[in-house]
Amino acid sequence: MDILREAHHAQVFHFLAQDIAGLHSVEHLADRLSELADIMVQTTLELCWQTLRQRHPHPERRPRFAVIAYGKLGGKELGFASDLDLVYLHDDPEPDIGELYARLGQRMSTWMSTQTPAGMLFEVDLRLRPNGDSGMLVCPIEAFRDYQLQHAWPWEHQALTRARFCAGDPAVGAQFEAIRIEILRQPRDLATLRDEVLGMRKRMLDQHASRSEEDFDIKHDRGGLIDVEFVVQYLVLGHAHKHARLCGNLGNIALLGIAAELELIPVELAAPVQSAYREFRRMQHALRLNAKRRARVERSSVSRRIEAVRALWERVFATP
Repeated sequence: MDILREAHHAQVFHFLAQDIAGLHSVEHLADRLSELADIMVQTTLELCWQTLRQRHPHPERRPRFAVIAYGKLGGKELGFASDLDLVYLHDDPEPDIGELYARLGQRMSTWMSTQTPAGMLFEVDLRLRPNGDSGMLVCPIEAFRDYQLQHAWPWEHQALTRARFCAGDPAVGAQFEAIRIEILRQPRDLATLRDEVLGMRKRMLDQHASRSEEDFDIKHDRGGLIDVEFVVQYLVLGHAHKHARLCGNLGNIALLGIAAELELIPVELAAPVQSAYREFRRMQHALRLNAKRRARVERSSVSRRIEAVRALWERVFATP
């Protein structure tokens, strides 16, 4: 456990030094941090499986188990102090095998999140799995598909826009990606989707918004990162049935560009928001490195960025 942490910390420090020297764009840095996290998750999976494989009816086989990344890792937008939002899936037909995979998932989460003398590898959040905290720790792939088609809340489909396979069995990962595309490309009534997305955004604002006229919370406040993410998620869910390009896990900046190319949003609104999103993420990186859990800045220093995001928001969600 300590060796993993030390290797991870050393590589993150290397990226940090390069970032301070101006060698990385925001997108490139996030790609590198996400790739590193994928490697750490894969290595953790392999080490944990070595402690459990003899309990499998066929211990010589690799586990039919996949780790799905959501959120920042899923969207390849990981920062220096980001948590990992993970979902564990399996596709193993062996009878009564679920308990073994549940132990694997639990052991992986413990290995990554335990504080040791070398620190913590990652904080791990598993609440995005089907049925949240009350759901199975490791979900069979067919049960996952049934849940997404029949029982998932709209916000869970929003989260699916930023999900991807990151470790484990590539065959299970490919099944997940097929389910993801199937869900994202379902035709949706735009008015209903609009109300659902706006309702979810309001609930988040009620919980997190700063309500300060001087300070601006880069992530949570109106005109910040979450507003951009919700615009992109709405565009994906509302239009992917006609435009498969929107299903690509390319990050919000690239997806805004694709939406503009498809004439779903005006390019003169998309470009300033791409710039704002990039700058907000750069500022968030810097503030997190200074041990600030919530990234706040003076509102006046980013007023034009906020206005750009708000203008696109109003255009996308304006009542017809």
